[in-house]
Amino acid sequence: MPEEFRKNIVYTREDFTLKPLPALEFDHCTFSGCVFLNIDLTDIKFNTCVFENCDLTMAILKQTSFVNARFFNCKLLGLRFDHCDTFTLSFQFEECVLSFASFYKLKLKNTKFVNCKLEEVEFIQTDLSNAIFDGCDLIRAAFENTILENADLRTASNFSINPEFNRIKNAKFSYGNISGLLDNFQISIS
Repeated sequence: MPEEFRKNIVYTREDFTLKPLPALEFDHCTFSGCVFLNIDLTDIKFNTCVFENCDLTMAILKQTSFVNARFFNCKLLGLRFDHCDTFTLSFQFEECVLSFASFYKLKLKNTKFVNCKLEEVEFIQTDLSNAIFDGCDLIRAAFENTILENADLRTASNFSINPEFNRIKNAKFSYGNISGLLDNFQISIS
């Protein structure tokens, strides 16, 4: 197998701050309990990889490729996903902390966020068509010129989305969280 490609490898409790990952392509690999804290992942390709219980806080994602990546119970603070290679960008997040991350101008159609903390996440000019925010906390997340058509926010909480500046046609909300669509109007709901 060429040195530029690694397939079906399980990395367990690796601290990549001590031994950084080389700029390779990882295919169907699993990273379990690994530390990527502040490391440079520039030009690395992750194809159908799983990240579970990992810390990627403040990792550099310049032209990093995530194709069908799955993040479970990961700490992803301050990540600039908008710096990734956007050609085939696709991932899903479950039980993750994504606070202070940026998805600026990305196409994230059909992306699933399940039980994630998305505090102050930037979704400005992001296409979130058909996205699912199941049990997510979106406190102070930024939505501006965001496409949320057919998105499911029925179990999301703490969001503030101005319908005048976002496309929300056929998006799904619950009666319990609909006040997040009215914040901008400064009205009292009892």
